[in-house]
Amino acid sequence: MKIKIGSEKKAAIQEGMIGLFFEDINYAADGGLYAELLENRSFEFVKATGDARDYQVEYDGSYAWSVYPAEGEAGFRCITGSPHTEENPHYLRLQTKNPGEGICNKAYDGIFLKKGTDYMLTFWVRSVKFSGNFDISIEKDGICYARVSVPEASGQAETYNHFRKYEAILTAEADAEAAAFRFCLSEQGIIELDFISLIPGDAVEGIFRRDLFDMLKNLHPGFLRFPGGCIVEGNTLANRYRFKDSLKPVWARKNNWNRWAVHETNRENDYESVYSHYNQTLGLGYYEYFLLCEKIGASPLPVLNVGFACQYQSDELVGRDTPEFEEFLQDALDLIEFANGDETTRWGAVRARMGHREPFGLTMLGVGNEQWQTEKADFFQRYEIFERVIHEYAPEMKLIGSAGPDITSRRYTKAWEFYHAHEEQNDFVYAVDEHYYVKPEWLYGHTDFYDDYSRKVKVFSGEYAAHPASGFNKPQANTLDGALAEAAFLTGVERNADVVVLASYAPLFARLGYTQWSPDMIWFDAAKAYGSPSYYVQCMYARSMGDAVLDTCGVHKETAAEGVYYSAGYSHTEKEIIIKIVNSREEEQHISLDLPGGWKDGMKIQAEILTGDGRDVYNSIEEPERVAPCARAFHGPDILLPALSFAVLRVGNDC
Repeated sequence: MKIKIGSEKKAAIQEGMIGLFFEDINYAADGGLYAELLENRSFEFVKATGDARDYQVEYDGSYAWSVYPAEGEAGFRCITGSPHTEENPHYLRLQTKNPGEGICNKAYDGIFLKKGTDYMLTFWVRSVKFSGNFDISIEKDGICYARVSVPEASGQAETYNHFRKYEAILTAEADAEAAAFRFCLSEQGIIELDFISLIPGDAVEGIFRRDLFDMLKNLHPGFLRFPGGCIVEGNTLANRYRFKDSLKPVWARKNNWNRWAVHETNRENDYESVYSHYNQTLGLGYYEYFLLCEKIGASPLPVLNVGFACQYQSDELVGRDTPEFEEFLQDALDLIEFANGDETTRWGAVRARMGHREPFGLTMLGVGNEQWQTEKADFFQRYEIFERVIHEYAPEMKLIGSAGPDITSRRYTKAWEFYHAHEEQNDFVYAVDEHYYVKPEWLYGHTDFYDDYSRKVKVFSGEYAAHPASGFNKPQANTLDGALAEAAFLTGVERNADVVVLASYAPLFARLGYTQWSPDMIWFDAAKAYGSPSYYVQCMYARSMGDAVLDTCGVHKETAAEGVYYSAGYSHTEKEIIIKIVNSREEEQHISLDLPGGWKDGMKIQAEILTGDGRDVYNSIEEPERVAPCARAFHGPDILLPALSFAVLRVGNDC
């Protein structure tokens, strides 16, 4: 099979085109990228139940906590009255009768420790009748793996209502998995406890779980869209993500229930999910998201709420002529000021006090998430207002619009009619966000999807993934075939880089046993993480885009009919042609490269190839690299492409 690549540079490729989309789904934040090991650290968790347009939230502040020892005489209650912070009004009142009694935390599946690693402990206590030591340990099967004793008298200066802050370090004496966290009193007493936190000392910036952070950085993402997703809207407006709530000290960030706590609730499960206690502590807040972008080299792309709750789950909205709507508009301007303002501005000063004097350099904003126009939901009018107000304040800001939740319905076509009606208005929309979760067959069959799009309005492929299967807790849904279909579709995205300027797979993270949505890019448990085949496809693309699209001379249509998909780019920096090629067939393919500018026999081609031993093969905690790329080299214009493979070929060239 011959693959032809011409010398004509068809379009520029935007730097950083391939990026990431982060949403707190599948315990991606608490229990995931946010390195906190304990659950319900402020005793504010709630239980969320119900169904669309009928949700109930019940306070359950003792969730994840129990007395220790179970047969002892200790007791605790979650109370309020004189709280440590007004944002989180509940705290725990613990009374012990004997030395060594206290409480323990289930910590998801238990605490994972690495030998020699320090763990940073923080907690706030008001001692009612106690003057001994706080004995904190991590134990399993009668073995203590880490321990520290903190004198009650060592607390830092008291708050106005007599809570005192304590800090200590636990050092792991050996590796441990599924261990128990215990907080005990050395003698009989009564204390009131709030915000008890344990974070590994190797967490990046004391915030991000290191292995997950490293996997993100390894992708070399061009941007990070955050914090969602449906999280931005909430299943009710009261449940929405308020960015200013996340700019306070971590113990003063208001706890919220996570809208994915009620995913797929129905009559059969009494409208209660197994994840009904999925909450948001906001430990990962907007400051942390901006910092994450900086640390992994990605441009920040926050998404704004335009006054709607999630349109799938609710018909709640605030009217455009109300003070409440003005609050949403002001939040947009304040977010820009927080990211870009200097220390003399109100919100720039907040950022500086949080530890980052220099601006974060925000250049893009998403206006709405997966919104669409209905008789009641006036998204188009809202977008027009947000666009006008934002550009009056920050004319340089690039705005991302929404094409709704799919690319097949009338919602989608109405959205494009709206944006095209404004295409002559300078900077009205930078790109329109499209979402598609589809079978692999659809992706293979639509590599030409963007060929006939108008070039006057750009596209953000904001959420895409192949779904060979879907549902709760299905790492086996991340098959090689799904990843190859995504790679094939991306060849069409690259060939149309003059219309598609941003692209990101979704969802990003999934904690094993805590997953509402499959498939996902990165899977993990308490101890380990691994990339799915889709992760490696994203890595290979993000690191190999070049800066210009080369002509495929129409031959890509002929090869697609044979199950082979390709695109080509050119890197002026490296002076090389970069070819992406997918073999979706179960037989090897002999490929002959017809390249521009001539060809020298024996020229070396550096290759990175992703393949596996079947369409349905997938990675796992036990076999994390069953499907992983490997390096190869070829000489001359002829290569042998393995069955079921995706390859990135780098060829030195003077074109």
